[in-house]
Amino acid sequence: MPDIAELVATRVRHPGRIAEAARARRRPARLTGEHGRLMMIAADHPARGALRAGADPLAMGDRADLLRRLCTALERPGVNGVLGTPDVLEDLLLLGALDDKVVIGSMNRGGLAGTTFEIDDRFTAYDAQGLEHCEGGKMLLRIDPADDRTAPTLASCAAAVSALARRGMMAMVEPFISHRTDGRVRNELTPEAMIRAMTVAAGLGATSAYTWLKVPIVADMERVMAATTLPAVILGGEGEAAYDSWSKALALPTVQGLVIGRSLLYPPGGDVAAAVDRAVSLL
Repeated sequence: MPDIAELVATRVRHPGRIAEAARARRRPARLTGEHGRLMMIAADHPARGALRAGADPLAMGDRADLLRRLCTALERPGVNGVLGTPDVLEDLLLLGALDDKVVIGSMNRGGLAGTTFEIDDRFTAYDAQGLEHCEGGKMLLRIDPADDRTAPTLASCAAAVSALARRGMMAMVEPFISHRTDGRVRNELTPEAMIRAMTVAAGLGATSAYTWLKVPIVADMERVMAATTLPAVILGGEGEAAYDSWSKALALPTVQGLVIGRSLLYPPGGDVAAAVDRAVSLL
């Protein structure tokens, strides 16, 4: 179990050690692991107020438990990356868990889950300059045709893609077509919606040379992934069916890996190592 008291003491007495650890981190030689794919653990949910895992609405609200699960996942063979916000990644830095890992910082967390302004995904975490000791940045792009607050998010994501590309860093864009239904923002997970969202995301910024897409499993993935030549990673999925869906998606030429969070960090039965190892075996 991570020593929370020690982490807090460092933050209180020696906050500069975070920057020192970032500079000293051993960087990965490439984005892909020995299996030729990118296998990442996602942990950027809490910063958007999305703490649910399974039946527990506050599962990710226990930081010591989350860090323990993350450290277990990152230690497993074949896991070569992590996605998170500054607070989570800095804890992992202080714990020495990020050497040789592809570190992607989550950038826009302002569209808090369940709020009236959820579609307004402002950049409230990393910016491109703040990611200089990481391998790239990830942004969420939800396109709501009925909400004009989508436009500023599009512009902000385009600027972030360009800023990251100027630094030769990956821009990981997670696009959706979204609608507000019964007061909640819901993503439209149809092939047609994903094709439209992906083609919009691929065109953001001054160049697409460093852009990767982060996409969910939907029906007819072969047709969906045929919409782009950009490299893509697969997100999400729950239960036994997720492994079969991931395996089929990984057979497509555009799909270059997995970025999975709660499904592996909070698996049924609680065995994080076994869940991660099984996902890695699909690569």
